[in-house]
Amino acid sequence: MRQHVKLHPAVFDPGTIHILSDALDDAWQVVQANQSKFKIDGDAEAARTLLAKHIVDMAKNGERDRQCLTEGALKWMTTLG
Repeated sequence: MRQHVKLHPAVFDPGTIHILSDALDDAWQVVQANQSKFKIDGDAEAARTLLAKHIVDMAKNGERDRQCLTEGALKWMTTLG
């Protein structure tokens, strides 16, 4: 997550980065437990990167709720493939 927010360092404060990182970790746990549902096809790094980018995009639009970030990323991830 931190590598993705480095692209926009002035956008997120440390507290927000912590929320985004936690949301990514939460979403990633769900993806790992349900790999067939999320169709990551063996490319875990790419899937995690996509999740991180989507979480950052939601945060850029003002979302700061960890659960909403997690659920939004997971919902979006199910539309891929």
